Amino acid sequence: MNNKVLNNLSYGVYVISTLDKNNRQVGCIANCAMQITHDTLCISINHNNYTNVCIEESKRFAISILGEHVNDNIIPVLGFSSGKDTNKFENIKTKNIDGLPVIEDSVGYIICELVNKFETETHSVFIGKIVDGDILLNDKPMTYAYYHEVKKGKSPEAAPTYQKENVETDKLAYRCKICGYIYEGDITKEPDSYVCPICKKDKSFFEKI
Repeated sequence: MNNKVLNNLSYGVYVISTLDKNNRQVGCIANCAMQITHDTLCISINHNNYTNVCIEESKRFAISILGEHVNDNIIPVLGFSSGKDTNKFENIKTKNIDGLPVIEDSVGYIICELVNKFETETHSVFIGKIVDGDILLNDKPMTYAYYHEVKKGKSPEAAPTYQKENVETDKLAYRCKICGYIYEGDITKEPDSYVCPICKKDKSFFEKI
């Protein structure tokens, strides 16, 4: 099968947020959010994401729709670290809507109450009843194609669309072990302050390929 055909499906880029049992803000990046009826939608979250169990416990979640001009730090912070041991929202501006964190730098938001859940081998599909929503910014919603082709972003392994890339090159290159970003050249010559442009990890997280 040619997995590249899946890239032609239409995806967005979203922040799914909720609260954990200690009332802490938690969330992650997702590309699957689909309206089912006029007041119902579904999202898909990997079993290994801390956000998954928190949605199950809180019975509520928010969807922040990211735009093409979203701050470059939001996706790396929320997509390539775990809220279980990291305060992802520490340096990200949010609005408190019905008790849930919503990204200020987003096209808009949707608040949902959990009404059902279905399991796949790797992901939970949460069904939510829409209880609130609004437009925040005049920006074009980011598609997953735009994220990859223009932003040069990578998919975390927990993403439904993750595909391991086999890189063949006769040039010296290094791959970030966290997000898969490819650095062409000799990364050892970069200063110690160098960080991955996607997940913001330092150069010790890169392996030669």
